[in-house]
Amino acid sequence: MSSTPKHRRIAIGSDHAGFELKEWLKAKLIEAGYECQDFGTDSPQSCDYPDFSFAVAQAVVSGQCDTGILVCGTGIGTSIAANKVRGARCALCWNEYTARMARSHNDANILALGARVIGAELAWEIVKVWLETPFSGEERHCRRLQKISQMEGEGISPQEAKTTC
Repeated sequence: MSSTPKHRRIAIGSDHAGFELKEWLKAKLIEAGYECQDFGTDSPQSCDYPDFSFAVAQAVVSGQCDTGILVCGTGIGTSIAANKVRGARCALCWNEYTARMARSHNDANILALGARVIGAELAWEIVKVWLETPFSGEERHCRRLQKISQMEGEGISPQEAKTTC
């Protein structure tokens, strides 16, 4: 990883199923020079992923943290919950390619991982690619993100957001 991380302040959180992977990733991130703000959970005892997903998403959207990482059993529930926070763009990634595309094309600001579907080493590779990949800034991707923001912020229908390319 680069010596000067762009996304230095990382909000990190998990439910019980993702607890061990979250703790392992947090240690790797700190070792690599990142600052991690842990939003829980603090044990493998059963808990509800929306609580941690919302907290991480709010920390990212508010600017308290630069980016976020969420871990649950599959990554599905936590990504759905995080994406309910206006301004959150949480991407569930399962390999390096999906991580690269989430950042490059979708400017994802939160990464979701499934602890029960990928191993720790693969999770670390995904995290590294995701953190090091910049948003492309290409017009087509900006236009698509703008449509998402409009629908999210103004409650307009997808048909109303359509424009001709």
